[in-house]
Amino acid sequence: MVCVPGTTDCQTISNVLVDTGSYGLRILGSALTISLPGQTSGGNAVAECAFFADSFTWGPVATADVEISGEVANNAPLQIVGEPGFLSPPPASTNGGLPPADNLEALGANGLLGVGPLIQDYGSACAGGSASVAEYFLCTSSTCSATSQSLAAQVQNPVALFSQDNNGLAVNLPAISADGVPTASGSLIFGIGTRSNSGLGSATVYTLNSLGEFTTVYGGVSYDSLLDTGSNALFFLTPGVTGIPECSGTNSGFYCPTSTMSLSAQNVGTNGASGTVTFDIANADSLFSTSNSAFNDLGGTSSDFFDWGLPFFFGRQVFVAIEGQETPSGPGPYFAY
Repeated sequence: MVCVPGTTDCQTISNVLVDTGSYGLRILGSALTISLPGQTSGGNAVAECAFFADSFTWGPVATADVEISGEVANNAPLQIVGEPGFLSPPPASTNGGLPPADNLEALGANGLLGVGPLIQDYGSACAGGSASVAEYFLCTSSTCSATSQSLAAQVQNPVALFSQDNNGLAVNLPAISADGVPTASGSLIFGIGTRSNSGLGSATVYTLNSLGEFTTVYGGVSYDSLLDTGSNALFFLTPGVTGIPECSGTNSGFYCPTSTMSLSAQNVGTNGASGTVTFDIANADSLFSTSNSAFNDLGGTSSDFFDWGLPFFFGRQVFVAIEGQETPSGPGPYFAY
């Protein structure tokens, strides 16, 4: 639920994508029926281009009291994506060739809740005195120019702004069958070690670097890596590295082995903790031909990066500790499972 700060002028937003691979709340302008106060500087509107692996979101930055299951982040900066009547994305957003995710069809949800292990979406890279990174912009009535943005003013992880249970969260999803299921229900639990149901137990802690990443070793080679509920598959490497055929046609970018392949990799934290992950990769054409939507063996290509997407989370309790916040196993950032 989002509210005009300090008021009861509120709206509940349904069908929001939970994303442990990004930071901050982003809501489609077409889904909002209340008017949230926009962030300004010198009388001009502040806007943002947020970049993702396959798209970008563009729109003004606003402020809201954000409530999720009774936890409240007061005066949280968020992004209104594709706000009707707002200026078009500047060239800095479109030059990379990524398409905008500015409507329901493109985004696939009414909003995106970024609850990864960092607090701000761009951090110190955008907080300097000059606009060295073109993500935030000052917009007049006709043009937008790149600007710096202080840490407190950036779109940021609302969990870190909660008055309690603000050191992280856990994602609990059930194990599912190899053929997938139409739907799967789980829990998002706020806090690590702050409640009777949020203890780490025997989970292994993998501490992260300043980018919120750890290392995955596959085939004897180390790759940057993260755990990402916002990706629908395990995205890793290329067919030239893995030897797994890529699908053709509309499913290009996903893997299509002739039969399901059983693979393994090793995850390593900056603290030296390591553990082997076994995973299966099935034929995406076959998976997509079913009526199912949730899969634990869907894989895709991802250059030289390991994106442990949603399939990784099925059958696991995965903890996300936020940077600088104390937990029973030390400060974040870390993933644990």
